[in-house]
Amino acid sequence: MSMWLEMLGCEYRMGYVNAGGIRTRYLEAGSGHRDTLIFLHGSGGYLEAYLRNIPEHAKHYRVFAIDMIGHGFSDKPDHPYEPRHYATHVCAFLDAMGIERAHLSGESLGGWVAEYTAAHHPDRVNKIILNTAAGVHYDPAVSARIHSMSIAAAGTPNRENIRKRLEWLMLDPSIVTEEMVDMRYRVYTQPGFARAMENIMCLHTPEYRLPNLMTEQEWSLIEAPTLVMWTSHDPGSTIEVGQKLARGIRGARFEVMSNCGHWPQFEDPATFNRLQLEFLAA
Repeated sequence: MSMWLEMLGCEYRMGYVNAGGIRTRYLEAGSGHRDTLIFLHGSGGYLEAYLRNIPEHAKHYRVFAIDMIGHGFSDKPDHPYEPRHYATHVCAFLDAMGIERAHLSGESLGGWVAEYTAAHHPDRVNKIILNTAAGVHYDPAVSARIHSMSIAAAGTPNRENIRKRLEWLMLDPSIVTEEMVDMRYRVYTQPGFARAMENIMCLHTPEYRLPNLMTEQEWSLIEAPTLVMWTSHDPGSTIEVGQKLARGIRGARFEVMSNCGHWPQFEDPATFNRLQLEFLAA
């Protein structure tokens, strides 16, 4: 089934906005609601990662999914992308859309960005959802594998390399469709994207990852109500890593989704949507 069929019956619009000098692609739905929710994708991703979640959330919130700096079809300035750059971009997007505060829901890298933003820009954040979030630990073997697969997928963007990168995200690789491969192929074959991927993947090298890992002091700065969502089969980290993150943030709630890998919002959208909506409404 096409990912875009998920959006049938949901009123939405797509566009570009200048966010702090970054031409930023976004999808907006649920514009009649007061509170805003922003979905933040993972490394090498794009806003389509949330097509299975946007319609349900748009019934209750003004929802945005964006291509973060360096990703998707947003601008890709040539420098390594660290959490501070992503957080600055998110805040600039809020400014561009006239939004004072928003809920942030981030997967993997997007979770790291949500953590960092909540710690360093608390006035812009309501609640945060950290979905298999990065920035908690460094596993050299896992980072090396993600780095090599991602660089290969962008440097030699054939469908085999891209499919391998997508299949890594899933507990069940058969979930990956030809449409998903083609979508990522179109992103990764943009002129200059191989260089952008090098800048994205800096956070999977010790040179950049270790200095940028979230500290206990940074977690202590987070006042936003927090939901930490992990999975039973996350290929990037264990449940214990998620528990460490939840313990570090005062009052954080911890949930584990069964039979999912690194993309629970896509693999089990019904459970993901229910847990997140319950948390946001509480």
